[in-house]
Amino acid sequence: MNLVSVGLCVAALAFFVIPTRVHGAEGGGKEKPAFQGKLPNVPGKSLTAIVVRYEPGGKSGPHHHAGSVFAYVLSGQIRSRNSATGPAKVYSAGESFFEPPGSVHLISENASTTAPASLLAVIVADDGATLTTPEKR
Repeated sequence: MNLVSVGLCVAALAFFVIPTRVHGAEGGGKEKPAFQGKLPNVPGKSLTAIVVRYEPGGKSGPHHHAGSVFAYVLSGQIRSRNSATGPAKVYSAGESFFEPPGSVHLISENASTTAPASLLAVIVADDGATLTTPEKR
């Protein structure tokens, strides 16, 4: 089984088992932790996987993450724009994108006003880091 398959299995299990908490001042995504663990081959770093579900028209405000982020769209379509990777783009289920360390996630939203969308965010960051910080407006 490859890493993406393992991540999807863990995310699917977490989607049904782990309680949801809502974040974001704009009716942002609902997050469900899927996995968190220290990386034994990279001292001082942890890997965290989170399933983010957006209701139709849902979005998160500008924010940045600790470390590196790999995002894989599980369902629907997600519109994303990152300060380091160029203009906004719509990613469909099965597509992925990367957010480099130090960048700002300027747009993160469901591209649809009629159907939900979800993604799996995999973050590699320093042990104990605050993973998401809203940008000051």
